[in-house]
Amino acid sequence: MTEFDPDRTAVLVIDMQNDFVEDGAPLEFPEGRRVIPAIQRILAAARGRGMPVVYAAHVHRPGGADQGIHRELYPPVAAGEALVDGERGGEIHPDLAPRPGEPVVKKHRYNSFYATDLEIILRGLGVETVVLTGMTTECCVLGTARGALERGFRSLVVSDACASCDYPDLGAGAMSASEMHLAALRVMALTSSRLIGTDEFLARLP
Repeated sequence: MTEFDPDRTAVLVIDMQNDFVEDGAPLEFPEGRRVIPAIQRILAAARGRGMPVVYAAHVHRPGGADQGIHRELYPPVAAGEALVDGERGGEIHPDLAPRPGEPVVKKHRYNSFYATDLEIILRGLGVETVVLTGMTTECCVLGTARGALERGFRSLVVSDACASCDYPDLGAGAMSASEMHLAALRVMALTSSRLIGTDEFLARLP
């Protein structure tokens, strides 16, 4: 069994934004839509239990001064067509909309802790464990799990409430979304986090 104290645990929803999740979005990851129901269940249970809920949203300033290498990696971002702070595409998908008082941490890199006030928020709430949901498993979820580890937080990765995407062959072979998702889970299970399923997580809440 995966041990955690619900009174010192927060749920983190990572990058479930319109520009990633909506059909036809500039950075669409179709697998992200598949995990919305699981995240909804987790949010409902956490809110009912009084657990903190925090969101992380990857956005960049208009004009792209904070893009860095992302400018080279993601053409829609470089062109100002995706993840622009203040525009609808950068907002959390309405099916998972934050409630009043739930913080939305704006980040500019994969790791939700990097150059944000996420750690300050969690410390202020007395949190010791973060429950990670969202996308993508191998990128921003994994990056945030590492960030949690480096700051002394435990992390639980909800395996069926995270999603990846298909990877083309860029020199090391192609991988399907399911293969990449499982690979990332295996890495986190060994190096940073405990894995848990949605049903088990809900069953562990008193």
